[in-house]
Amino acid sequence: MRADAARNLDAVLEAGARLLADDPGTSVGAIAAAAGVDRRTVYRRFPNRDALLCAVFEAKLDALDDVLAESRLAQAPVGVALHRLVEGVVAVNHRYPVAHDQMACSDGLAERSRAQRAQVEAFVRRAQDEGLIRDDLPDGVAHALLYSTVSLLARQFPELDTGRAADLAVEILLGGIGRR
Repeated sequence: MRADAARNLDAVLEAGARLLADDPGTSVGAIAAAAGVDRRTVYRRFPNRDALLCAVFEAKLDALDDVLAESRLAQAPVGVALHRLVEGVVAVNHRYPVAHDQMACSDGLAERSRAQRAQVEAFVRRAQDEGLIRDDLPDGVAHALLYSTVSLLARQFPELDTGRAADLAVEILLGGIGRR
């Protein structure tokens, strides 16, 4: 793909993610305008809004695959891996703010999403086994808190840079919000 075509595609995917997150009914024309391209450019690549939404989901999953690999969840010290994971996921959510529940595309993409979730759940179990996270919580609570905290900081506080958001998320997850 030519460099300008790749830039246009990235701009369309990011604009699509941002606008569709705010309004799932956003038109392809509005997405094209926000991306700084002609509507025909978008339609050459995507036959309709649903195809564009699926491409956004795939791009988000690709970015999350990179974050999971770079976080080294099974190899790095748990605290280091947790911070890398959170910082990377915040960055991906800033770039592609559309939520997973908005992205019902193909079975293959849904399976990739489930596999990513399973990797994070295994990491949370490792963190519990190594004593970084309490192990007396009901199943799924620690993972749900991780997911919710990261989503909250990424979506509700986009002005926070990724490093600061990761610092806050890890602090909140490991220390709680009680007074010190």
